[in-house]
Amino acid sequence: MEELKNNEVTANRDKVRSRLAERYPDKEFADDEALMGQINADYDDYDGRIKGYQEREKKISDMYRSNPRSATFMSNWMDGADPVVELVRMFGDDIRAALDDPEKLDAIAAANKEYAERVAKSKEYEEQYNANLEASLKMLDDLKNEKGYDDAQIDNAMELLESIMKDALIGKFSPEHVEMAMKAVNHDADVAAASHEAEVRGKNARAEVALRKAARTDGTPSLDGQNNRSAAARPRPNLGALENFGDGMKNIWERGNERRTRV
Repeated sequence: MEELKNNEVTANRDKVRSRLAERYPDKEFADDEALMGQINADYDDYDGRIKGYQEREKKISDMYRSNPRSATFMSNWMDGADPVVELVRMFGDDIRAALDDPEKLDAIAAANKEYAERVAKSKEYEEQYNANLEASLKMLDDLKNEKGYDDAQIDNAMELLESIMKDALIGKFSPEHVEMAMKAVNHDADVAAASHEAEVRGKNARAEVALRKAARTDGTPSLDGQNNRSAAARPRPNLGALENFGDGMKNIWERGNERRTRV
């Protein structure tokens, strides 16, 4: 019986891990601590959403209670009715009275001006979006050709960026996204440090090679014949004023031969 319960717990844990892995493909749930941490984070997210839903529902309920016609207007609109027609149908007298009230006419004019500005701004944003999107699509094609990425890699990268953007709009930031941003921010500094380190290692290696060469070619003949050059092949040192002394400063072998000849 105990073994059956343990197997059931293990099976349920595997199901939860599988569901979370499918929902968060960029995360790992190797142990129970990571598993429970994600479950807790999801519960916090769910609680926040439910609280938001409850607050919005309360506002709608309060509006319906304060003016029942608004409930009918919203219900008909949700069922596909034209909102302008339904607005006149539900609030016809109020609209007529508002058009006869100078104060409300000023408020209506201000609202209409705000609407016109919002529409103009929306069109401007749409034009910018279309222009930026066209440039971005060209950039992606160039990036694919330059780096050799395939369509699946580009799609995965764009899905990740869209996910980060959507989370940022609602103030949600995950540790994984922050770590990814930190790596991107520190990338140039890390590359510069690695390049400097490689340069220093290269200089040290060249200096070491130069020192080894100098040690092997210090002018002392080695016993194995390496660097063992004849006296005639070895350059004669500059003797300064003694260079012009006597009859051309003959070497010791020439002078010794002269002495033997004279005797």
